[in-house]
Amino acid sequence: MRTRAAAVAAALTLLAVAGCSGDSSRRPVSGPSAGAATAGPGTAADTSCDPRASRRPSGALPKPGAMPAGSHMRAIQDRGRLIIGTSQDTLLFSSRNPFTGKIEGFDVDMGRQIAEAIFGNPDKIQIRVIGYDERVEAVDAENPVDIVADTMTATCSRWKDVDFSSIYYEAGQKVLVSSTSDARSLDDLAGRSVCAAEGSTSFDTIAAARSKPIAVARPGFGACLVAFQRNEVDAISTDDTILAGLAAQDPYAKVVGLPLTQEPYGLAISNKHPEFTRFVNAVLEKNRANGTWKRTYERWLGDVGPAAPRPPVARYRD
Repeated sequence: MRTRAAAVAAALTLLAVAGCSGDSSRRPVSGPSAGAATAGPGTAADTSCDPRASRRPSGALPKPGAMPAGSHMRAIQDRGRLIIGTSQDTLLFSSRNPFTGKIEGFDVDMGRQIAEAIFGNPDKIQIRVIGYDERVEAVDAENPVDIVADTMTATCSRWKDVDFSSIYYEAGQKVLVSSTSDARSLDDLAGRSVCAAEGSTSFDTIAAARSKPIAVARPGFGACLVAFQRNEVDAISTDDTILAGLAAQDPYAKVVGLPLTQEPYGLAISNKHPEFTRFVNAVLEKNRANGTWKRTYERWLGDVGPAAPRPPVARYRD
């Protein structure tokens, strides 16, 4: 059996390649794209809604393989697979296993649970690798994904373009620095280069910091890790869960500071299919209650985080 250390070492090699090449989709060369659904640096956050409040489930879940006629679930059933948009370099949440070549993690398992509810088979999925800056547009593209499961923070500005499921994970933004660094937070990184994925809320937080660090964008956090290890950037800042995966790959890195932000993760869904959002929320409700959420947490985060917390309580806007 391969050891965890061997797996992490192999994952690091693979993520280095992913960070340099990535997928073939369009990406901007600096900063969030013009179409990114996040507040820009210096722009007040949109507080016009409760971003954690989603569409309430309606009635009992249909049996797998018997989705209602005319629903988006039925269209997915007839297609024969659920299409999930995610990344390939977010260790623990959605990264490519170096031994099997499959993309796996907490986020991927969220998608697999939706597929199981539709088909009775969690393997009936197609994973499409997308850029962080493409997550909003991916659900309404010419060839759309059904859900985006990609450590995506639900925000009011994003709600104007997509639906979100109820919150399935609560994260908070922290900072990763060298193990020899005396920095304890973003406040200690004035004038220093700090990396985040382009199109992410993390990038905006860095750019708006009062200490004025230099925000550096990369296509994904695997690419940020490569830049950090090449001494091209001084630090990485993003959600604590993502940083835990990065720190597991680098013995000379550490995560510091209290959470800078609250980052409630939701599954992004086209707002053209509200019945599908309600269906997804019913699946999440069921899995919170029957222990599936806890088992998923323990599988992917049990070795790097605290004991499994209670899953986020669902909030609804109707």
